[in-house]
Amino acid sequence: MKKTVRGKVYDTDLMTVVKKVAHGAFGDPAGYEETLYQADNGSYFLYTFGGEQSPYKEEKLVSLTKTRLEAWQKENA
Repeated sequence: MKKTVRGKVYDTDLMTVVKKVAHGAFGDPAGYEETLYQADNGSYFLYTFGGEQSPYKEEKLVSLTKTRLEAWQKENA
C-alpha cells in the first residue's frame, strides 16, 4: 500500500511487518487491525483500519515516536 502523509509517500510493500494484531472477528463493525511496520531507516509506523464502530473507521498510517512505540508494544505483548 502506498499512502501519502503530509506530502511524504510511504510504501508498506517496502517496509518490514513487525507485528499484526486483530481485535474482533472479520466483519465485526467494532473490529479493527493494527500492523506495526519498520522502515529501512529504522523508523516505525502503525497502519490501522477497522469497522464503522471501531476506533479506526478510516485507514491510517502514522509514524510512532519511541515512547508511543514502546507503549504500543507493551499493550500488545
